Amino acid sequence: MRHPVFVFSCLAGALTLSACSGTTNGEVNRAFRDVNVVDESNLNDIMLTVGDPNEAVVYFQRTLQDNPDRIDLQRSLALSLIRAKRPTEGVTAWDRVVQHKDSIPDDKVEFADALIRDGQWDRADKVLDTVPPTHETFNRYRLEAMIADSNKEWKKSDSFYETAVGLTTRPSGVFNNWGYSKLTRGEFGEAEKLFGQAIQHDPDLFTAKNNLILARGAQRNYTLPVIPMKQVERAQLLHTMGLSAIKQGDTQTGKSLLREAIDTHPQHFEDAVRSLRALEG
Repeated sequence: MRHPVFVFSCLAGALTLSACSGTTNGEVNRAFRDVNVVDESNLNDIMLTVGDPNEAVVYFQRTLQDNPDRIDLQRSLALSLIRAKRPTEGVTAWDRVVQHKDSIPDDKVEFADALIRDGQWDRADKVLDTVPPTHETFNRYRLEAMIADSNKEWKKSDSFYETAVGLTTRPSGVFNNWGYSKLTRGEFGEAEKLFGQAIQHDPDLFTAKNNLILARGAQRNYTLPVIPMKQVERAQLLHTMGLSAIKQGDTQTGKSLLREAIDTHPQHFEDAVRSLRALEG
């Protein structure tokens, strides 16, 4: 609510300077433009970070109509489309950005990210190959690891994940993805360690907790690990462990875990009840 007051004060100051110190009209106009740029920049940031993604798309589309060659607006539109879960349109928008004369290497990384979200893995791989090797960023190596996983290039995958971990202060998501990669390879012990590291960095990351249970279940270890968990999470993890036991052929253990999950949940646990009924029926 303070922005209009601030803008008005700036404009009033510019006009006062013009009247009192002989400032030219051209200088006053430049002051107007400078205020507009600051105000627009703030609005762009707000739309990108806290605004509704679809509203941001409309805003940047409209703004680009008057400024079609501005790469900052093109980037903002592309980012907004990805935030709005519209990856196909995001791919088109990022393609336009990377064709711009002022495009930078990170634009290609974002383009590759959009391609992966749109399921175009091979094309994303080719785009990342055009990024200079000196452009070493977290997002670049995170995507390189994911693509290596999709190609079952495990040595590359491990190397890229390790590099990505070292380039971020919030590595929980990387550890979780790396652990899932190990899980798909059948390296359950390594996967368990990586999921544990993910939880250490983010105790609220339930996906990593659930994956940890899958890794332990694959080793026929049906005890809950000592990790932070709420009552509902505990019930959900017991349910996952029960299903894992059943998959391993340990049906009685699985039934016991499902019953414990039902007893633990503070409300009616429909999924666990349905699973148990299916077994007993």
